[in-house]
Amino acid sequence: MSLYRYIANSRPNLRKELRMAKINDSPYDYVKKAVTLGGLFFVASFVLFFIFFSRDENTFFLPFVLALVVGFLMFNLTMKRSVVAINKRGKLIDRDVLFAGRLILIKLNSGAPLISALEEVSFGFGQTSIYFQDMLRNVQLGKPLEEALEEATEYCPSPSLRKVLFQITNALKVGIDVTDFLDAVIDEIAEAQLQEIVRYGKKLSSLTMVYMLVAIVVPSLGMTMFIVLASMISLDISMGLFLVIVLFLAIIQFVFITLFRAARPNIDI
Repeated sequence: MSLYRYIANSRPNLRKELRMAKINDSPYDYVKKAVTLGGLFFVASFVLFFIFFSRDENTFFLPFVLALVVGFLMFNLTMKRSVVAINKRGKLIDRDVLFAGRLILIKLNSGAPLISALEEVSFGFGQTSIYFQDMLRNVQLGKPLEEALEEATEYCPSPSLRKVLFQITNALKVGIDVTDFLDAVIDEIAEAQLQEIVRYGKKLSSLTMVYMLVAIVVPSLGMTMFIVLASMISLDISMGLFLVIVLFLAIIQFVFITLFRAARPNIDI
């Protein structure tokens, strides 16, 4: 058994993760790419570390260990690519799943067939519509609707959409009206999103206060006091020092912009 196949077999959920992430590689090919990339980084890192530590007595051992760490980290990062893609797809689907679910419910309450309701939400709802398009494509290719829904539920990257599909699938299996159960699930999703907005408001207040203090008040007063003190003691201030300070302030601004974006709820309003 090759190394690639051994690693692939040691991760039984890898095939499912690749399908959820829409990565068109077999587990074997996916592992092979990760091992190859990790090996390339190992070789490149070893050469660089070997040149850097060439003056030391134990020249070979330390570069080898450091390069091994770099290669192993790159291998693990590459293997995590599927998980990152799943989380990204899930967040994109979560943005529109509430509106798509409500449209399905409206169509079903108006007496439209389930397949027509699913076709309605296959357009206009971003990644959610793309997911329904893939499911309906399987139905058009001859797969029964119940089986297509069950498969879509199993491989859905969004917990919210998985709840919606699960209720529809169960209703089809049992042969009952899905509208009451679907209405309860949609209300649960709406309540969860409302709670997320409330938490965002509280988090935003704290972040704004810290931003005003760290990124505005302290730099402004600090620079003013620094310039006054420098002029009093006749300190020679070079342009390079000012550029370093500007770079430091730019980094602070970038960090806070990233924090504000990360704190934003994953909701399309």
